[in-house]
Amino acid sequence: MRASRHNGRFGKNGVYNPKHNDREFDLDKADNIDPTMTPYNVYWNCVDRVATQHKDRGDNWHSFTEVEENFYDLVYKDYLEGQNARHLESRHKERCRTMDDIRNNKLTCPEETVYQIGNIDGTVEFGELLKITAEFFSTIQERYGEHVHILNWALHLDEGTPHIHERHVFDVINQYGERQPKQEQALKEMGFELPDPSKKSGKFNNRKMSYDAECRKLFIEICHKHGIEIEVEPIYGGVQYLEKKEYIIKKLNANYEELQSKFQKLNLLYENAKAENERLLAMNEKLELKIEDVEGLLHEVTCSVYDKACDVLVEEIADKARNEDMAMISKYKNWIESNQCKEPKLVKKTLVKHFDSLGDYIQQIGSKVITRIKDALMNPEKKSKLINQIKEKARPSTMEILKKNHLLVEQRNLTKTKKHKECEVER
Repeated sequence: MRASRHNGRFGKNGVYNPKHNDREFDLDKADNIDPTMTPYNVYWNCVDRVATQHKDRGDNWHSFTEVEENFYDLVYKDYLEGQNARHLESRHKERCRTMDDIRNNKLTCPEETVYQIGNIDGTVEFGELLKITAEFFSTIQERYGEHVHILNWALHLDEGTPHIHERHVFDVINQYGERQPKQEQALKEMGFELPDPSKKSGKFNNRKMSYDAECRKLFIEICHKHGIEIEVEPIYGGVQYLEKKEYIIKKLNANYEELQSKFQKLNLLYENAKAENERLLAMNEKLELKIEDVEGLLHEVTCSVYDKACDVLVEEIADKARNEDMAMISKYKNWIESNQCKEPKLVKKTLVKHFDSLGDYIQQIGSKVITRIKDALMNPEKKSKLINQIKEKARPSTMEILKKNHLLVEQRNLTKTKKHKECEVER
């Protein structure tokens, strides 16, 4: 099992909003959240300092947004006023900022970290996750509380795998005696060095990397202390936390790739069949037509058989492959909808919806394959060549049948003639 710890401050929509964490928004607009589990989420903030479930929040409970606004106003007020005064003194009024500017700037806003143990395929009880992270936060505060301030955290039980969002801010006392949000300087005063001291500080060589490595090590040690085996070797390369919806999409993409592979195999079979038909056609074109009186019959029968074969055989082959895939999807859907699947109803509904979409996609692929093969087989030029091929193949047996039937007719005629003559004699 792996332990995940991921940091971030901002995304494509700007700095991260704490309203996501304490669910201060319209939950009906969030497809990936199960509202039946939201009441059991657990929240903590540095003002109330008590872990509280969502359903137990009272009128005096402070939202995460309020907590962060109050913290910045209280702790960084002297820094903001002093810095603005210095800007005015140096005649740079345009550089003056508000507290909201500092709180929403990507360099001075709170950093958010997500903690998770395992994934949707296997995790620990949320109570165990809560104990481990609580001990981790306490240890961090004991060691680095002078420069790292945990503002709030939330345990989410309504998004698939249990996980915790925690927000904190780094700061230092600057040369003017003011407490200032400044991460790199704070980490330096906390005793963290660059991963490679021989190189300059940069995106891939900074003290935050050393701090994160220390935090990850501590988090894993606490997991082991609680009897949870965690893989020590980290995975790099932008691995991100996968919530339920992202996990489903990943699974569907894998199924899509499998279908693409099957489609390519069908195309290969089609190309091979076409090549074989071309070879047989080349052989049959060398044959001379010697029996003109059976051409009409052969042509009429062959055209009828050819059209029916195209309709029946092509669809039978494609339907067989399609039915196998649909049976597999139906099996998964039945399991998800059964009582054996313990996922919340909303998650089940989302999974069934995606499997239905996958089924529709399989149907579309099957129809495209059938249409493509039929179009090729019904192409006038190709159809004419293939019919001629069938006629040439059928001619020997047809001639044999005609000869046998002709002999039978002659024998019957001779018998009738003989009987007729015998009757005439008797008369």
